Parts: sequence; C-alpha cells; structure tokens
Amino acid sequence: MKGKILIVDDQKGVRRLLEELFKKEGWDVKVASDGQEAINMVEERLPDIILMDVKMPNMNGLEASQIILQTHNHVPIIMMTAYGEIEVVKKALEAGVKKCITKPFDIIVLRDMVNNLISEQTA
Repeated sequence: MKGKILIVDDQKGVRRLLEELFKKEGWDVKVASDGQEAINMVEERLPDIILMDVKMPNMNGLEASQIILQTHNHVPIIMMTAYGEIEVVKKALEAGVKKCITKPFDIIVLRDMVNNLISEQTA
C-alpha cells in the first residue's frame, strides 16, 4: 500500500473518479465532501496527502487547509482550483499548500504530482 490519501471535493463525480484512480494505484482512500468534514477526518486518521478542492459549501478548501496545516504542517496538500483563481492560489501557497492544479485537470498529471510529492516527503 502506498499510503493514506484524503480526497475533498463537493462534486460526487470528481470524488468517485479520484477515489477509483488512487485505489487502483494502491492507496488507502478516504473522501470528504466539504472542508469541515475534511478537518474531522484528518483528526480521526491523519492522511499522508490531501487533495483539496477550493469551492465547497460549509467551509471552503482554503479555510480547511489553513486549519489543517496549523496542527499538521507536514501533511502535503494539493489544492484543486478553477481556472483563474490566482488570488486563491497565492493565499493557499502562503498557507503552506504544496501544489495547486487547475480544473479541469488530467488525472495522470495529478497522479504523478501526488507520487512526486510523496517521494519528496520520504526522501
């Protein structure tokens, strides 16, 4: 098993697609549909990496990332943003988010980004 990954997105189709991809790759996958749920899941079971959408109901991805990184600043987060959210990307990177990827994205590029980040963490 590669490790634990948390996928956070309010769109069920995106969650399901990414969940299937990373399960096939050998990851232990958990999913959350908003930022608050993601924070709760991180407290229950710390993932090795988090894929976080920006725009979600209840609590957005930027707020959730900031809260998670306050206590778990070693956990890499990849922020998934809509095209043109430059200000959000800047704030996310300042908060400690490791990478940002713009939607729509190539899932192979995202998979490689995850694998590279994990390799850097364990190197």
